[in-house]
Amino acid sequence: MDVNDIVAARIAAARRKAEQQKQAREELARRRAAGLARRHAAKLRALAQRGIDLVPPVTLDNQTLAASGI
Repeated sequence: MDVNDIVAARIAAARRKAEQQKQAREELARRRAAGLARRHAAKLRALAQRGIDLVPPVTLDNQTLAASGI
């Protein structure tokens, strides 16, 4: 084995390691997104069970007072 073979082997190992780290980051991101979606769904279920309206009521009759009270 000469120096070029050693350098080529190290470069190949570095590329494999970088690819493995990239795949690990992608898997972590997928798991994180899935966990976030589950937590969000659980929160919405809990709010719905308490009877909390998830959308504020919309009144378009202009009968509410302005902040100035006029």
